[in-house]
Amino acid sequence: MYAILDIETTGGQFNEEGITEIAIYRFDGHEVVDQFISLVNPEIPIQPFVVKLTGINNAMLRSAPKFFEVAKRIIEITQDCIIVAHNASFDYRILRTEFRRLGYDFECKTLCTVELAKVLIPEQTSYSLGKLVRALGIPMADRHRASGDAMATVKLFKMLLDKDLEKVIVKDLIQSEVVKGIAPKLLDIVDSLPSKTGVYYMHREDGSIIYIGKSKNIKKRVNQHFTGTTNKCKKIQLEVFTVTFDETGSELIALLKESQEIKINQPIYNRSQRKSIFQWALYDEKDDNGYINLKLQKADGRRKEITSFTTFQEGKNALFRISAAYHLCQKLNGIYDTKTHCFQYTIKECDGACIGKVSPEEYNKRVQEFIDKNMFDNKTIVLIDRGRNINERSAVLIENGIYKGYAFYDLNYQIRNIEILRNILVHMPNNRDTRTIIQSQIRRSKSLKLLYF
Repeated sequence: MYAILDIETTGGQFNEEGITEIAIYRFDGHEVVDQFISLVNPEIPIQPFVVKLTGINNAMLRSAPKFFEVAKRIIEITQDCIIVAHNASFDYRILRTEFRRLGYDFECKTLCTVELAKVLIPEQTSYSLGKLVRALGIPMADRHRASGDAMATVKLFKMLLDKDLEKVIVKDLIQSEVVKGIAPKLLDIVDSLPSKTGVYYMHREDGSIIYIGKSKNIKKRVNQHFTGTTNKCKKIQLEVFTVTFDETGSELIALLKESQEIKINQPIYNRSQRKSIFQWALYDEKDDNGYINLKLQKADGRRKEITSFTTFQEGKNALFRISAAYHLCQKLNGIYDTKTHCFQYTIKECDGACIGKVSPEEYNKRVQEFIDKNMFDNKTIVLIDRGRNINERSAVLIENGIYKGYAFYDLNYQIRNIEILRNILVHMPNNRDTRTIIQSQIRRSKSLKLLYF
């Protein structure tokens, strides 16, 4: 659990400042579950430049509660939390100073979104809150007021959690929970999970990830792990301390996240997915008669493939469907071995390319239609899908034929402005796995919309 906060002060000498306004949002990693916002009477005058910056003046604070009157509520909302703030050292120091004046030693672990952003969103011109959220297309109201700045920090932190593919932030949270003695049983873990689409992470007590999976129903899938009787399931049941999750809304993003984060984190029980899981690929080549043949062969990184598959049988089944959908010849595609015409010609589902009854030019147009639909060469496309809630959408960017990453957004200009889209992207490598996942979802998904640039 995180307490994301922002504090406005009177200004003045170091450690002599007083709090004029405080906003705290209790955040579970997915949504705000509690909040506290209040003006505070600092009992000392506000510096004139601060009045000009925040709009908070001495008259506004005369009837506001003093710090000792809100101290208990602050302790309650930050209990068992890691404090998150933009320039956390300042806010945490101010808070500790106010509590010290009351004779109370306030201590929490802290995370600074400035430091996190420098690592996870490098090469920004500025890491001030205002300029950073503007570059990321995050809407911001009431700048230099505690509630506005704290809510902008919530949205920024949520984006940073998405970009943290190594799960450093979450692992650190789990380690802090171990210190507090929180050790849920398997049933408690399942009860805490949503029945939604996303990626889940099984952790040991030290926070390390032992398994990553994706599902359209996270709760149901994790329950299957916990009730399974295979050797892998039994080992997971013995070692798991807790399960964290990232909702995605979009099955495409869940697949992309799962694929890449397994490669990054190398969980012990995901051995088969650490390397490329697509070992068979579909290639195109012209035969001696000028017809383009689709060939299912062992994947070869030196050759340009159209798409790829996990197993030979999966590829063969797909090739049957492709041949039927585009009226292609099964003999030319290598799935009907014969010295004469193919069987499909007998039942009038092939127009005779196998025996030269249709010209290579006419036949190749249909093959090329399939290739163009499944390859992104030099195209810039945004694939738009559902998001994690009703107000949000997701976007996958393919730029000049290369997969760049994904993002969540709630304002259209965030994806129509390519610079903002690049900033909010969770960047991912373009490889055979990601290309094949995207191609497969374009063929199968009814919810995906394609926006061409």
